[in-house]
Amino acid sequence: ALVEALIAGGQPMTIPQLLEADTRLAQSSTYRNLVVLEAAGVVTRIVTNDDFARYELAEHLTHHHHHLICSSCGDVTDFLLDDQAEAGLDEELHKVAAATGFTVEAHRLDLVGVCSDCD
Repeated sequence: ALVEALIAGGQPMTIPQLLEADTRLAQSSTYRNLVVLEAAGVVTRIVTNDDFARYELAEHLTHHHHHLICSSCGDVTDFLLDDQAEAGLDEELHKVAAATGFTVEAHRLDLVGVCSDCD
């Protein structure tokens, strides 16, 4: 039920949002199950500046994407780059990594700012 709620939500969700989306979920088991699912690599936790972390399915189960994170309300919105922009970003990140002897396995891009609701 928890994975189904994350799929249906279509965006990173807080635990209160998950509980609201699926009334079959119990709060205590939702917390425990998210810890297990995160450790197993099924979900990813996104920490923002508000009181609630957001959870989403891991990229290997969905698709590669990035996040817009509101520094005021903590809302997280997924966004995609077109293939050319993604390739350019990847190339630049590999250059930075190579200059420091770092080996890139993957990248995550979170843009932090203020959403239109808070602006």
